Order: sequence, then C-alpha cells, then structure tokens
Amino acid sequence: MASSSSPINRQPNESDLDEEEDDQNPNELECFDDFTVASSWERLISDVEAVCRQWMADGPINLKEKGAEFLDSRRNLYKVKRELKYSMKLYCMEYYFEVFKDDKTEPWDDDLHKIQLSFGVSQFLVIAPLSASGVVLDAPESSKLLSAVATALSNCGSNWPAFVPVHDPSRKAYIGIQNMGTTFTRRFDSDRIGSQVPVRLMHMEGLYELFVSKFALSSIDFSTTFIEVHCTMKLTYRTPPYDEDDDGDGENLETEDKESKGDTDGINHIVSQWDDDYPWAEWYSAEDPVKGFELTAIWPSKIFEGSLEMAELENASSFDAEKWLIYLIVSPNMIDDSLGKLTGFASQLYLLVGALDKSFEALFLEDFTSAENMGSDNSKSTSSVPPPTAVDRILKELFHEGGQSSNYVQLEHKKSRVIKGAPLDSLFAQFCLHAMWFGNCNIRAIATLWIEFVREVRWCWEESQPLPRMSTDSSIDLSTCLVHQKLQMKKGLLDNFHSSNKSKGQISDENKSDFQNAGNHCHDPVHEHSPDDKNCSYLIPNGHDGTENATVSVNPSHGIASDEQRNVNTSRRGSARILESSTLLHSFQKMHAPYTQEAPPMTEDMHEERLRAVEAFGDAFSVSGQLERDILSSDMSAFKAANPDALFEDFIRWHSPTDWENDETGDRLRDDKMEGDNSWPPRGRLSQRMSEQGNSWRKIWNDSPALPVSEQKPLFDPIREGEKILHYLETLKPQQLLEQMVTTAFRASADTLNQTAFGDWKLMKTKLDQLYLTLASTLKCFQGNHSLEKSELIGDLFQLCRVFEHIEKLLILAASVRRKLLDAPRLSEAIFNDYFNYYLPKMGTSSASICYDKEFNTKQLVKLRERDAVASLFPPPTANQSWRKVLSMGNLLNGHEPALREIIFSVYDTLSDNHYGSSNSSDITGDIETHRMYICGTSNDLQVALSVTSWD
Repeated sequence: MASSSSPINRQPNESDLDEEEDDQNPNELECFDDFTVASSWERLISDVEAVCRQWMADGPINLKEKGAEFLDSRRNLYKVKRELKYSMKLYCMEYYFEVFKDDKTEPWDDDLHKIQLSFGVSQFLVIAPLSASGVVLDAPESSKLLSAVATALSNCGSNWPAFVPVHDPSRKAYIGIQNMGTTFTRRFDSDRIGSQVPVRLMHMEGLYELFVSKFALSSIDFSTTFIEVHCTMKLTYRTPPYDEDDDGDGENLETEDKESKGDTDGINHIVSQWDDDYPWAEWYSAEDPVKGFELTAIWPSKIFEGSLEMAELENASSFDAEKWLIYLIVSPNMIDDSLGKLTGFASQLYLLVGALDKSFEALFLEDFTSAENMGSDNSKSTSSVPPPTAVDRILKELFHEGGQSSNYVQLEHKKSRVIKGAPLDSLFAQFCLHAMWFGNCNIRAIATLWIEFVREVRWCWEESQPLPRMSTDSSIDLSTCLVHQKLQMKKGLLDNFHSSNKSKGQISDENKSDFQNAGNHCHDPVHEHSPDDKNCSYLIPNGHDGTENATVSVNPSHGIASDEQRNVNTSRRGSARILESSTLLHSFQKMHAPYTQEAPPMTEDMHEERLRAVEAFGDAFSVSGQLERDILSSDMSAFKAANPDALFEDFIRWHSPTDWENDETGDRLRDDKMEGDNSWPPRGRLSQRMSEQGNSWRKIWNDSPALPVSEQKPLFDPIREGEKILHYLETLKPQQLLEQMVTTAFRASADTLNQTAFGDWKLMKTKLDQLYLTLASTLKCFQGNHSLEKSELIGDLFQLCRVFEHIEKLLILAASVRRKLLDAPRLSEAIFNDYFNYYLPKMGTSSASICYDKEFNTKQLVKLRERDAVASLFPPPTANQSWRKVLSMGNLLNGHEPALREIIFSVYDTLSDNHYGSSNSSDITGDIETHRMYICGTSNDLQVALSVTSWD
C-alpha cells in the first residue's frame, strides 16, 4: 500500500503553483539574491563602508569645503556625520579629522579632543545611537556595532580608530578598535569612577601599579621589580574664589551679632569690597570680573623604573615642573552682552538716554513732577522718585560737603575737552552723576532733583554763599556745556558781589600808597645804566590788548622830579604800577598803569546774541558793540585818573602799542649826530586808523572823565545778570537739560574710569582714546541745531552706551588683573591682551546681541622669574580651611592640592625579537607603543583610558 506521503497522492500546494507560473514565463528576468547583505548586521557593514569610502575619497580639504562642522573650542578640528540604521534603530556616525596635521603635537596640547587626549589618536570615528542617552547600554549590541564598523574599515583599507560610547552616560565610557595594517590591532577601553576613589588609586604608586598590572604577571612584586615606564604628568591648580568669605569666620560674626543684637550694617561695613579704592567705587561696586586663575604645571616625559620613584614624583614641588601655564577665569557677565545687565556707568547711561527720550513729551520740568502726570508711564516702578531724605542727602553732598574749587585739569583725559560737557569735578557734572544713580534715573526723578538743585543755587545767591565745586579760574570756559558756563558766571558774580566793598577799600588804600611813594618809584634811570648811556632805550610793557612792546627814547637828565611833578603825583588816582621805561609825551612823567575793570563774563549764548546784534546794526564805532565802547571808555577814564597830564597818544601807546609808530630813523640820527642833546619827548606818531578824522577812539577819549575804577559805574549789573542766570536755570526746557546732562554724564563717566590704574597697557590706552573720539563724534549732534530725527538720535545714543559698556568691562578687568599680578607686569598685560583679542569680535557696531559661543581658553606661559608672583595667588589655607580638606593627592602648592591631576603612562617595545615581531612586519622599524594609559581625576573622581596594541 502506498504511503500517504507519496508524491503521487500529494496535493499541489501554493508554492508548486508559483513554480508552474515561473515555468510558463521564461521571458521574465531572474532575481539575484546577495546573501552577503542578507542580515541587518551585514547591511550595516555595507552602509558604513559606503560612507567611509566617500569620506576617504573626498579627503579633509574637500570635506571642509562641503560644509564640515568646525569645532569652535578646537583650533584645527572638524567633523562630518551621517545617520545609519541597524536593527530598527537609528545611529549617528561622526568622523573627526584635522585639516592641517601637525606631527609635533604635544601630549598636553589644549586643542586636543577628549578622545584624542585619552587614547593618543588624531582622526577617529564615533558611532552612537540617536537616543536621549546617546550611549549603547547593551553589551552585545555594542560589540556587534563596533565589529561592524571595524569590518567596514578593514574592507576600505582604512586605519581610522572607531569608538562606541557605552554604559551609563555619567561614566563617559568608550570602547574602540583600530586596524593597524594586517599585523597589529589596537583596542581601546575607558571608564570612570564617579564616587569615592580607593585610597590606593589616589597616589602615584597605586596608579603606577594599576598600569603595570595590565601587561605584567599577576604574581609580580612591584617593590622589587623594575619595569621601565614612560610617564608625563599635568597638574591643574585653581585659586580660591576671591568673593568667597571664610565660612567659619562668617559663622562667628553671625553668632556674635545675634548675641549683641546689634545693627547688621556694622558687619557689612567690616567686609571690604575688592574695588573700594578704585575711582568708580564712589558710585557703584563692580563685580570682580576675575573669578580666579588656573595654573597648569607640566612635567615632561620621563622613564620611571619602580613605584618608589613614583612616590618621589608625588612629593615633588610644583616649582620643579618644566612648564607653568596660567589661565584666566572670567565672570559669565563678561561674556553676556545684554546691555544694562551689568551694573555700571553704562547701565545708568542707558537709563539716562531713556529719560532724554521721555523729555520730548513736555515743555516744562514741572509737567513731569505734577500729580496729573504720575500715571502716564507704563509702570510705577519706571517713574518712582526716592523720598525727600534722598534728595536732601544729595544736595548736602553737592553743596555743603562738596570738594573745594579746583582747576579740573588733573582729572581730565587729554581728549576730554573735545566733548562739550562739564568737567568731572564741577558742580553740574557731579549733579549729573548723582542723577544717574537717583532712583532708577527716570525723567520724574531727574526733574524733581533738578528743581531742588536750582533752589539751592538760588539760596546760595540770595545768601551770598559761594558755589562749591567750581573752578578757581574766573574766566568762562566756552568749550563746556551752557549750564556749566552759567554756573561759572554765577560763581564769579557771587565772588564779586561778596567782596565788592572790600575790593574798593583795597583799591583806595593802594592809591594812597601810590601817592605817597610816587617820587620813590620815579627814580633816576642813570642808577640802572652806565653813565655812558645818556640816551637809553626802554621797553614799554605789554599793552592792555596784549600786543608786543614798543620802544621810546628817554633822556636820563630828566629823571629828577620837579615841584610841578610832585603836584601831579598828588592828584594821581587809581595807579596800579609804574611803567619804568615809559614817559608821557606832554611832561616828563613816568607813565602809570591804572586799575581797570575786568571785562564782564559772558557765556556762549551771550556771545551769540552780541554777534547777532553786530550783524543787525553794523560796526558803527569800529568796535563790536556798546559793551566794548563802555569797556574802552572805562579804561580811558582810569588811565586819565592815573596819569593827569596824559594825552590820547599816551593812552594809545599803553593800550594799543601797535597803533603807535616809532620814528626809528630820527632816533638813529639823534644818537649819531646830536649826542647829549635833549631826546625827550619820544619820537613817533599815531597809526593811520587812529589819526583819521573823526576817529571813534578819540571821540570816546574826549568824552571820558578822569575817574578811577573805584568811582566808576560798573560795566554790568551783577544783580541783574545773576537773576537772569537763575531765570535760565529755572525755565530750562526738559529736552535742553537732558541733552546737556547726557553729554556731561558720558564725559564725567569716561573721566572717572580714566583715573583707573591699569598699568598704561597699550591696547587699553588705545581703546580709551578711541572712546573719547567716539563720544565727541556722536555727542556733537547736541551742538547747534542737529538735523537728526528723534528715533535716529536715541538709537545712536543707545549704541554709544553699548560701546561704553564694552570699554568699561575691559577697563575693570584690566584693573583687576593688574592688581592680582602686580609683581608680574609682563604676565598680567599678556593675559589681558589675550582676553582683549578674544573679546574684540564682540565689540562690533551692531546694536543687536552678538551670539558668541567660543570659550576663552588661552593660556600664558609663566616665566621662571614670575613663578613667585603666580604662587602668591595661592595663599596658604587658614586653620578652618585646612581641617575641612583631606589632603590626599600630594604635589601641594602653598598647601593647596591640585584640582585635577592628569597622567599618561606608556610602554614601548621593539618590533623584532619578541612576540610583536613577525615576518610581515620586517619593513617596519622602530618602537611601538604597546600599552598606554591616560588617568584623569581627583580624590573623588577618577577616569582611566587604556589602549593596548596586539599582534593578530
């Protein structure tokens, strides 16, 4: 009986029908099944191989041109990446490469990637899953992934090392492999202990034994066996934070404070700030931009033969290191370029510009202080006004505790005067600086403070009190702002008003003294010259207008005063001094220089008013206006009183010597042919313009009475002028006040920062000079009628605030670096220059925030003579600090253990006469690094990376 499984009785299945259909379609193409990529693992190998072949064909330069990502934290490292799929998972393969290879790369190069430093490789691959952790948690999966990449690289003939991140992300662990031709293979492995490190591994002996155990027999005795191991070490020290107070002392102070129940302000005054003696400390306390320093001490590679030698290295002093490198740790606020975030002059200037923007909304300052307008601002916080006690405190400091008068010159930068503001130590400049810190520098607070300020100025006027903080020079500086000019004029009026009666008395007494001693002053010129000089030439001192001296001829025989001359001396009034070399034309009397009234002080707007008057009415009297006519008449009256026998020509010889032409030819003839004859009076004539018919000066001379200064009418009314100044200050428009405040505040802030001692570093000095030029150029729009739109003007000023903030940051940094490294001036300037060059791209002209992610990591080499200064940055720890720290790593620097210790152990072997030699390696010469271990960590954190070369 046939079996049921016989093919005769079997029913056709679906596959048989498919075969029949295939037989019925002979023209259909046959499919080829590639069993080399049948599995997902094989397909991964194929994908990786294709990508790697493409990258190898392009090469580093083409990859860079095609858009390879540049790693900003590294100087010469780029990467490209590609996504891959394996077993329903997505992976990212990254290729790190260098465009310009340097065969002399040092093991401790700061530009090395962490994988380059850990395993001693240059270019490498990293393949990691696209997941939240970014690591492969499954051990079999990581092995398959790494073997697939290794197989693909072997098929490509590439010797790139490949790495896979494994374990927990916090362990920062990798496994890797590298095909080194057909003979050798390097395997990599790294892991990390993130908790308490075993005591044995805290010391150099234990780390040495750990490395040797990776290739030596397990039964080896390390104390008696000597194995040559290459070792290089790098120690990193960090200075204690400068703004960190000692906790123990703080607790004691707090306890004592609670026991005494005293005021907590007392404790705050005990703790001093780092910038207490810097010029800006009067206005704000700046955050120290220097958070510390990192010192790197490097020992070169050296051969050690035992654990005892490693113990000696652990006890070695940091001064024995071959190289010291120092790195500046700056505050994060130095990197953040958000305007106004860092408290300083720039942040307050920003608020002041905002107040200027608001000032266009009203015509009078009282409009901002009235109750109706209190709610006009968006929020009460932006329009708050400090209490009256704060106003009183500022006014007291300005007027009653203000500094004495000065000449301002010592406080100014050489280019400061090109900015049309008030000098730093002046009353108005100090008001502007106080206003910047009054409340939040809003327009309401400024208006309130200004109104009270003007009231105080009026009180000084009414009570005849001198204005403080004003220059000792009575002249008005027209290069300053108009408010400062008005206050200068007010100060002069107050001084004159206060001492007018006293001055008149002094003039009267001096005149009496002149009358009594006139004969003594008119002495015989023969007593001053040799008897042979019968006709002597004498210089007339500078005239009233400051012109050059004129020469007249005088006969010495007329030096004895007669009774008539004594009568003239008796009637003389208002003489200031005798001009010994000048005599009057009408009688042989010494010419007397009289006391004269000073020209009335005038501010810039008064000069402009006079010029407009001259343009409107013309120059009728050959002078610029009525005021000049009054001044000339006053001088003529005083000259007549001091010289009763004087002629108009005598006045010209004294007041305007250039209008008196000497007869030099006649003088020479008289000297040659008429020696001994009478040479008086002096020979000469008036100039053409003074001798013209109807000359205005002669008319004024004829109309001017002989009156000394004490009897003359003042050239101007000080009471009236003082009230006009007060009226100007009280009715000043908000926009005009804020424009002058902004200009003065920028100038005063820059002058304050300019007093900072930063060692006259070239880059900083250049930036300061550029700042003054930028300020002068931008603020020039406030001089005259500017044509800028309001939005454009405010935008330019905000940008100026940003430029100012950049300079302010750099200047404070320079001051801090210089102070901390005062005994190493070259090093401190080099550190600042490094940061300056790093910061320079941020100092652009754009007002937008600049995205600048690059980290500052430049280190400076410390010279041998500078090591003591750098070591002083690490003061010995206090008793409280010492018992809290467990010193366990060795290599102490002034009692401070390293913040990080990095060691590289390596062992080399020759390629012949050992198990590394083979018939296939006969063409390779030299030594090969068989084992390498990178160790990085502290007593609480240890990371180890091992690479082993094997012969396959």
